[in-house]
Amino acid sequence: MPEPALAIGELVERTGVTESTLRMWERRHGFPAPTRLPSGHRRYSDQDVELVLQVLRERSAGLSLAAAIARTRDSDSRVEQSIFAGIRRCRPDLVPLRLRKPHLLALSRAIEDESCARAERPLLFASFQRERFYRQSERRWRDFARTAQATVVFADFDDVRISDRAPCELPIAASEPLSREWAVVCEATGHAVCLAGVELPAERPTRDSARTFEVIWSVDPTVVRGARDICVALAGAIAPELAERFAGRPAAVPPDQEQLRLAAAITTRTLARLS
Repeated sequence: MPEPALAIGELVERTGVTESTLRMWERRHGFPAPTRLPSGHRRYSDQDVELVLQVLRERSAGLSLAAAIARTRDSDSRVEQSIFAGIRRCRPDLVPLRLRKPHLLALSRAIEDESCARAERPLLFASFQRERFYRQSERRWRDFARTAQATVVFADFDDVRISDRAPCELPIAASEPLSREWAVVCEATGHAVCLAGVELPAERPTRDSARTFEVIWSVDPTVVRGARDICVALAGAIAPELAERFAGRPAAVPPDQEQLRLAAAITTRTLARLS
């Protein structure tokens, strides 16, 4: 696990919780639990960001502060709940980009199109946050699912829907970190790419196109395998019957020239969409 590197001011910026409130939580509840430098300064991890945001979600759902913190601590000891935070913990060297929704959509579509053109029998995962966002792209994802080994989409669906020829729809609760994430993960023999973005809190209501995300994307097979493992665990917790569909995948290998060409192709497609 990487060393915590965020100062308290960065935690304030990424969660919207004031410094005095964070200090009060730590004093009264031992949460969050920062690492202390020899100078005494606090340092936090990306996981601490997710945990603080989860406490806020639990509070908005009606729980007391003590109950919200207790539930968050409990969930932190179970399956990884965040694709973005999981990647950041394992690979702190990957520097996130800050992208507005139109630019993130262009990058996401470029990854999807390149994967559709190149990947054979892939495992495909995506997080759409809201069902209405998925429905806007459902036709595309139904096309992807026809040639995939398995296709899983996460959103705030009402029910689990398992299909052999269409994406399996798995519901996520508003209190879960994944409800704030935009993600695309594609893994196949000779093809690996993933994108994970977390929506940043807005100070005031904003138009859809102005929504901002902190985003990581990679064609490193080891990074993609980590993202894929998180998605598999999340899917298995919701629908255990899907486990067989994820079996038999090849081991991740270091990036080769083909993966580098994939990165270049995705970049080209993204720029074409933006222009």
